[in-house]
Amino acid sequence: MKKKPLIISVFMIIIVTVVGIIIVKYDGQPEQKVVFLDPEALIEDRVQDLLSKMTVEEKVGQLIQAEEKSVTKDDVKDYYLGSILNGGGSFPELNVEESSTRELWEEMVNSYQDGALATRLGIPLIYGVDAVHGHNNVKGATIFPHSVGLGSTRNIDLIREIGIATAKEIKSSGPNWTFAPTVASVQDIRWGRSYEGFGENATLVADMGVAYIEGFQGTSISDLKQTSKVVATAKHFIGEGYTDGGKNQGDITQYTEEEIIEMDKEIYEKAVKAGVRTVMASFHSIQGLKMHANERLLTDFLKDELGFDGFVISDWYGIQQITMDHNGNPVSGLKEQIKVSVNAGVDMLMQPENWRETLKLTLQLVNDNEITMERLDDAVSRILRVKFEAGLFENPKTDRSLADSFGSEEHQSLARQAVSESLVLLKNDEISGQPIFNQLPDMDKIFVAGKNADDIGNQSGGWTITWQGKSGDITDGTSILEGIKEVAPNKTVTYDVNGKGAAGHDVALVVIGEEPYAETDGDTNDLNLKQVDLETIQNIRTEDPNIPIIVILVAGRPMIVTEQLNDWSGLVAAWLPGTEGAGVADVLFGDKDFTGKLPISWPTHLDAYDNRDKFDEYILFDYGFGLSKSEVTP
Repeated sequence: MKKKPLIISVFMIIIVTVVGIIIVKYDGQPEQKVVFLDPEALIEDRVQDLLSKMTVEEKVGQLIQAEEKSVTKDDVKDYYLGSILNGGGSFPELNVEESSTRELWEEMVNSYQDGALATRLGIPLIYGVDAVHGHNNVKGATIFPHSVGLGSTRNIDLIREIGIATAKEIKSSGPNWTFAPTVASVQDIRWGRSYEGFGENATLVADMGVAYIEGFQGTSISDLKQTSKVVATAKHFIGEGYTDGGKNQGDITQYTEEEIIEMDKEIYEKAVKAGVRTVMASFHSIQGLKMHANERLLTDFLKDELGFDGFVISDWYGIQQITMDHNGNPVSGLKEQIKVSVNAGVDMLMQPENWRETLKLTLQLVNDNEITMERLDDAVSRILRVKFEAGLFENPKTDRSLADSFGSEEHQSLARQAVSESLVLLKNDEISGQPIFNQLPDMDKIFVAGKNADDIGNQSGGWTITWQGKSGDITDGTSILEGIKEVAPNKTVTYDVNGKGAAGHDVALVVIGEEPYAETDGDTNDLNLKQVDLETIQNIRTEDPNIPIIVILVAGRPMIVTEQLNDWSGLVAAWLPGTEGAGVADVLFGDKDFTGKLPISWPTHLDAYDNRDKFDEYILFDYGFGLSKSEVTP
């Protein structure tokens, strides 16, 4: 009985304490917010607050980018990974091409985000894709012309609208970051990435690149936070179009770093000013020093001089090509390559399959102070800054309201316009007193031939569904032949891929050129027409020696047609138009005129690139050349 007062006292203390807590909590004063989770807080305050709460392991995880095929949702959680990418030809379900649908992409990306959000601090992933001409990894997306065609349009507003449309289609399926645009100044068409650049002129490349960046990201941080925007990438830093012989991943020996800066500075200066949030380092070397190891350019020039405060991402295993550091010391082994690249200024490491080893070695380097905590915090801060700016903490997952934009009629119409404006008329002979292209709409019997006339894969080129692209019916779209039948329904249109049956027609439209390729697989010293193309034309000539032949060249770059040109009444550079082939017919048979201008000089022979001092003597069509329907061949 004597213990009762004590029990009552303890009970009263508990009650008073609880009431006190309640009073404090509900006395009208707001609870203190976690700064990094507060969308109203300044971004730099959010970055520093989150950084202060992170362990070394969590920081290093932010530097690592793994490829979807080699990582799981649990890996993202367990290793605190900062990023995932989808390589070309990597698909949601068992990497089967048929699974590359918008719905399955959404499910896949959201699952990975669930892994990231389940970590202690819930830092969302930044998820990257090579959406370089539309959301080209996904079946049913609108595939726009490759950049060489867009460079021909000279239409800044159009490029910005394409960026806006592409961003919506990307976000409708989950990713929030595109490795685009390529802002290379193309100096040698033997280079397999020629079609990824807007042209050879730095000002053209810079202005087109800015328009694409503004389309992807908007023109302010408040724009970028919208769920319809994606983070853009200016790539590949810097001077990649100048490699010897047009070799991808090659070496520049003809120019110094200072000369490369002078020639390409405008491109990156404008991209940084436009607010591009990521920059991808190039594979190539300058005088033997790989760009991924070039501290003078990545840090001193890009970050310090130009003021770039986003983050630098390495290219696909790019750090593993490093053989020496910027002081000329030899480098070997992944650990040393990581050390050199991060200290040179690379902030995120794209290590698709060996990301675990990369993470482990990076952590060792930090613990051994070979990558200082200051440098680690700088890299992590840059990555976090971009994630906050892009609104990923508030909206990490797919905005399903964007689903209707995917492959929409509005976007298809925009792509069709882009195709029409990208066409460059190079030859327009006078037939019976009139330019032949003025006569086309009045011709009744149209013969169409060539391997690229009725092939969505060929007219889309590389980086379409798969990395290298491929011929055939690879995605939804309208072929050039289908477009002609649609735009000119009252005409007799006969098609034979091999050019047989041309006799009796008013004109032969021969759609030939390149087949799909990407990157190094496209490097070549032979840009002559293939035998199958020559045989197609010969079949037409054999059956009807007098029929006017118009060649529509579907290719990612100029081809060598010097010897054949005199036999043709017309020549059109259609580049790689994408899925909306009807845009070609809109100009041939509709009321639209040719407005495109060459973004690249068209050589008579490839010897032009080995004789730069006599380059002008090898030019068939100059940069900026392009006729209208009423202008005859000079």
